Amino acid sequence: MEALTLSGTGLAVALIMGFLFVIFGGHLWWFFILGMMLFLVLSAMVTWIGKGYKSKKKLGQDPRGIRNVVANGLMPLVIAGLYYLMMAIGKGDYASIFLFGFICSVAAITADKFASEIGVLGPMPISLISGKRVRKGVSGGVTWLGLTVSALAPLLIGLILIPLALTTYSLGIGAYLAIAIVTLCGFLGSLVDSFLGYYEEKGIGNKFTSNFLCSIAGAAVGIILIVLF
Repeated sequence: MEALTLSGTGLAVALIMGFLFVIFGGHLWWFFILGMMLFLVLSAMVTWIGKGYKSKKKLGQDPRGIRNVVANGLMPLVIAGLYYLMMAIGKGDYASIFLFGFICSVAAITADKFASEIGVLGPMPISLISGKRVRKGVSGGVTWLGLTVSALAPLLIGLILIPLALTTYSLGIGAYLAIAIVTLCGFLGSLVDSFLGYYEEKGIGNKFTSNFLCSIAGAAVGIILIVLF
C-alpha cells in the first residue's frame, strides 16, 4: 500500500502521528493536520514532477518509510506538544509562539523537499561548502532552480497558514512580516539540510538526520525572531 509517496509502514506511522496532532492541537487540531497535509500533498506533487527524467537518471526515491516520516514530522509534533502544554497551563501567548514555530518548521521541511525534488531538474549542482560541481543527486549540492523553489515553497506555506493562524491568535506582528519570516525560516532550513548534506557524503550523518535538523532550524529561527519582534 502506498499513499502520497509514503510506504505502507510510513503511512501507518503518519496516521499515528496525525492522531497525536489531533490530541495536542485541541480546538486547533485541524490547523496542525492541515499543516502536515500541506507538506505531504505538496511533497507528493513535486516528487511526481519530472518523474520520468528522475527514473531515467536514477534520481527517483523509493516510497518514504518510517524514518522519513519521523525525520520530517517529529519536530512539528514536538512543537505541537509544547503548544498543548502552554494551553494546559493557561499561557496562551506562549502557545501562539509555538504555533508560529510549527508553521516555520513545516515551511522548512517543505522547502527542502522542493529543493531536492525540483533542483535535480536544473543544471549540474555545485557543493554548498566547496563550491565545486557535483553529480546530480549528491547530498549537499545546490542549483539555482533548487534555491529558487526552496524560497517559493515556504512562501506558499506562509500565505496559506499565517492568515488562518491570525484568525485565532495575535502573533504580535503583522501578516506580511509573519509571512516574510516564515519564508526566510523555510529557506534557511533548506540551506541547513544542504550544508549537512556535504558531511553526509563524508559519512557523518545521513539524509534523515539532515531532514530532522532542517525542521529544527526552521522552527528555532522562527521562534527566536517572533520573540525578538
